[in-house]
Amino acid sequence: MARKCFIIEMGMGIDQHGQEPTVAAARAVRNAIANNALLGVWDVAGLTDPNQMIVEVQVAVPYPEQVREEEVLAVLPFGQKSLRVENGGMVVQGRAIPVLNDKNDEMLIAVAAVTVYIDN
Repeated sequence: MARKCFIIEMGMGIDQHGQEPTVAAARAVRNAIANNALLGVWDVAGLTDPNQMIVEVQVAVPYPEQVREEEVLAVLPFGQKSLRVENGGMVVQGRAIPVLNDKNDEMLIAVAAVTVYIDN
């Protein structure tokens, strides 16, 4: 079977309070897939089950070693999922608000690319 790229979507996610890179990463993935209806996986690629899609996620986020992979991949409703996390994104100085459980003034910004492949 030949693996073919079906679509690549990009997104951005921010954790303004809490300093959780997993939250920023998951929001970036959610943003990337939020406005898609991949009808072509059935009509063009001929899949019969959405879990036949191969979904590769690449996320760049501050503090990548703290990202909880399963929580980020849980954003994706279907597919054979994989995640590659790397150092990147951005740290912006905001304002720590104690009642929001802030650890410091950092706001974490993540970027994501979600690629869907089809084997046919």
